[in-house]
Amino acid sequence: MSRLLPAICALLLLSGAAACGPSEGPELAPRTQHSGPAGPVPAGLEQYYGQELAWGPCTEYATSSSDRSAYQDRTLECARLRVPLDYKQPQGKQVTIGVLRKPATDQDSRIGSLMVNPGGPGASGMSSAASLAGTVRSNDLGERFDLVGFDPRGIGASEPDVQCLNGPEQDADRLGSGSDGSGSGVAQTAQEVRDYTDKCVQRTGADVLAHVGTRDVVKDMDVLRSALGDPKLNYLGYSYGTRIGSEYAEQFPANVRSMILDGAIDPTQNPIDSQVAQGDGFQRAFDSFAHWCAGEDDCALGTDPAQAVGEFQRLTRPLLENPAPSGDRQLSYSDATTATIQALYAQSLWPALNTGLQQLKQGNGSLLLSLADSYYGREPDGSYTNVTDAFNAVRCVDDQRITDPAVLREADRRYREAAPFLDDGRPAGSDTDSCAFWPVPVTGEAEQPKVQGLPPTLTISTTGDPATPYQAGVNLAKALHGRLLTYEGTQHTAFLQGDSCVDEAGIDYLTELELPAEGTRCG
Repeated sequence: MSRLLPAICALLLLSGAAACGPSEGPELAPRTQHSGPAGPVPAGLEQYYGQELAWGPCTEYATSSSDRSAYQDRTLECARLRVPLDYKQPQGKQVTIGVLRKPATDQDSRIGSLMVNPGGPGASGMSSAASLAGTVRSNDLGERFDLVGFDPRGIGASEPDVQCLNGPEQDADRLGSGSDGSGSGVAQTAQEVRDYTDKCVQRTGADVLAHVGTRDVVKDMDVLRSALGDPKLNYLGYSYGTRIGSEYAEQFPANVRSMILDGAIDPTQNPIDSQVAQGDGFQRAFDSFAHWCAGEDDCALGTDPAQAVGEFQRLTRPLLENPAPSGDRQLSYSDATTATIQALYAQSLWPALNTGLQQLKQGNGSLLLSLADSYYGREPDGSYTNVTDAFNAVRCVDDQRITDPAVLREADRRYREAAPFLDDGRPAGSDTDSCAFWPVPVTGEAEQPKVQGLPPTLTISTTGDPATPYQAGVNLAKALHGRLLTYEGTQHTAFLQGDSCVDEAGIDYLTELELPAEGTRCG
């Protein structure tokens, strides 16, 4: 399954630069804050809910080149939050959560903190908050809320972080051609994912891997809410961040003031159905790209959108046996399809995708490889952020594991049918993934959230969202007994991405708790 990242993150990863404007306002001096505990405190967790936060410059928290640029903004401040590794043993081992904050510019009208998560799982909330700081600086969100981003446990600047493969190992893994569906191919793939799992355990520790799931992350969020001095939570969750939000709503419904969930995951959908629905979403986005491309003078897929899938397959399938050169590296089939998925997150990336496919026709894989690098978090020096390893670690404890070969083969067949542009032409396979060998139990499950006492929430769903299909947002809004806002477009997520109708509705809700009218559509 593709990682669930909002379009703003896709653009940031591709550009390698922060979206923040220059620093405005006074430089923040290091300071210690003791504002908690605020709101209810679970028994045995008093030391965490009431802890001090030592705020200082953010530069030492950077885990990527884009972070190193964004965190130069001297109006940002960062701290570490202590939480127990295992909430059933609060006196045991501790881990720390990286936190970044852009304080409200109007302290007299300040409402509280607005906590942000960009999705993934595996994406950095600190990076997301830094990228949004310039966007909210001139509106009511920046004036009335402290914008707060956190790196969920095991991710980014949080310590310890999930580590499985080093840079050269990830490069080699991406060059693999995948299983051919034969018995020997499936066995080889199983050994490769078993080796991957062993490295995760060796380099991270089974105890950490057991506690990186969403159920623990939302407990960390409640500790952070209290330590920040907020009796109630204000939350903005994109993509997979909507799963964090709905899980928080179930565990702590009375602690919520406001919650925007944009690009929703259906909380009741099993992993296979979710993956197939996502494949259908990417196919629809590919079809939209093909229609746009056909109107350009130099479309790599030709002038007939009905033939675009076949043209794409003819262009990419040869990479299975013969990767395309890209400097001292090579573009694999997997990287070419990953690059395409990356570009389908936002229409602004479509010209880059077309250019990359044109280059591939000439035997040059450079631009597509750059798109794939941005998806995987590869840095210019060949190192990687831990976004991919963290994605796997969270997914393997959040979702029920599927190991039956017949079920896996049928899932592969359904996915190819839903997303024919991603069909490599080989027989449907029964490859297992790393979760089949994960050494710790699953802690999540697909179920209807129980949210008695939850105040009204706002779910935003985009009609042509490639990664989280529109119906998932409809279903989540209904499950939370909240309001749905529809955005007409082809992109992943919409809030704070330039549409005034969506932005005004969301800001009014967060600041005044005024929901948009039932049935509101934007775009």
